[in-house]
Amino acid sequence: MIYPTIQELTKGNYNRYQLAIATAKCARIITDEYVKQRTAAESALTGSKEGSSTIASLIDPALANEKAVKNAITRIYKGEYDIVDCPEKTEEEETLPED
Repeated sequence: MIYPTIQELTKGNYNRYQLAIATAKCARIITDEYVKQRTAAESALTGSKEGSSTIASLIDPALANEKAVKNAITRIYKGEYDIVDCPEKTEEEETLPED
């Protein structure tokens, strides 16, 4: 059984498609966060002669040890990220030229 369930994640307000899109966007944010931390860790260790530090020790273990999608689902479930429902455009708004 997958935990948390889709019903727990959506809380009855969103459908599976919206959950999938939100999870993918959160996973991208988490991946970007990991890349920034890894780049900072690599640059911090460049030129350093101390052997006690490793790249892994300078990166958040939650980002390094878990997949981005699993982290995204966990963060959505804990309420760290919110799913925002964008209102659909009406036909009038779609036909209006943008300035």
